[in-house]
Amino acid sequence: MLGGVFEALTGMGLSASAGVNAYIPLLAIGLLDRYTGLIHLPPSWHWLANGWVLLILVVLELIEQIADKIPAVDSVNDLLHTVIRPTAGGLCFGAASESKTVTVSDPGTFFGSHQWVPVAAGVLIALCVHGTKAAARPVINVSTLGVGAPVASVIEDVFSVVTSLVAIVVPFLVIVVLALFIWFVVVVVRRRRRRRAQKRAARAAGQPAYLHPPR
Repeated sequence: MLGGVFEALTGMGLSASAGVNAYIPLLAIGLLDRYTGLIHLPPSWHWLANGWVLLILVVLELIEQIADKIPAVDSVNDLLHTVIRPTAGGLCFGAASESKTVTVSDPGTFFGSHQWVPVAAGVLIALCVHGTKAAARPVINVSTLGVGAPVASVIEDVFSVVTSLVAIVVPFLVIVVLALFIWFVVVVVRRRRRRRAQKRAARAAGQPAYLHPPR
């Protein structure tokens, strides 16, 4: 039973990571399967560890690294990834649900024969995380006059890497990661509401929307 819980937590963590960066968790799965014993992909998912697939993912990740750190371009990048990140989340959860890891020795017990369930769950989790990231980035850009874009991007990259590794090696810590994500969602929602309130107040007073960056 505990192995099934770890199986679900591993998939959830990898999907959440994909919602921030589509390629990091896929690279983590492929590289760790190819070069370590931390995860063992089943035959149906061996393509993730293929050298050419890994090379393509590296190239896509380099493009992502550049685009996501440029103000305004990052928002366009997020828009383009509205389909890509959820798809990656589905792939990550699907692969994780059938793979042996250091904590899961009998994969597939949690979802049984319903293998579409983890894929669908991964898509939804990644979509929710992606939506939060896409909503937060304009707020960060405006409140920091664009300076915060590269800083936020680096933090997101670190989050994605750490979450991917934690999900595979110590999946019970995914609960902590999800708790931090919920806290972040609350902060983003509050800032967006504050921003809208300031705009309404500025329009009512006939003043510019931002005399001072919101705190």
